[in-house]
Amino acid sequence: MRHAKAGRRLGRTTSHRTAMFRNMVTSLFQHEKITTTDSKAKELKVIAEKMITLGKRGDLHAVRQAAAYIRDKKVVTKLFETIAPRFSARPGGYTRIIKIGARLGDNAPVAILELVEEEVQRKSPKKKQVIDQLSVAPIVAAVQVASTESKSETAELAETDSPAVDPADQCGVKAD
Repeated sequence: MRHAKAGRRLGRTTSHRTAMFRNMVTSLFQHEKITTTDSKAKELKVIAEKMITLGKRGDLHAVRQAAAYIRDKKVVTKLFETIAPRFSARPGGYTRIIKIGARLGDNAPVAILELVEEEVQRKSPKKKQVIDQLSVAPIVAAVQVASTESKSETAELAETDSPAVDPADQCGVKAD
């Protein structure tokens, strides 16, 4: 039994699995997007986020820890100089998994694992409440005007003396 054993085995030996994840995290930081199966993407997300956290720390020990896992020195440099500063204000969630369907050959569920691009902009709640109040006022006025117009139109339609039409007469089919 595998009680308290974290992580997926993925049908591979330990050495194969670690080598595969080292290659995949290197490719992820090199290309900033990778296509793989869902289960591999979920495991790789954990490793990639730890590497970005090391990059945000930025000290010599963190560089050495990242270089021990990532295969390419240029990718380690990219992680610490471009990728980690991009996420300096973000407290976590540096990657996203987008499911894209099943692979044609073996019907395995496939996903894209990519780095999140947009910057986090924190807004003060006071400004948001003021903006909401300002943006809601014209909408409320427009709804009130529209509802009074529709009431007058329905009153005009009710005043006209048009006979009611039976839907069965329109289609030509009568129920027996």
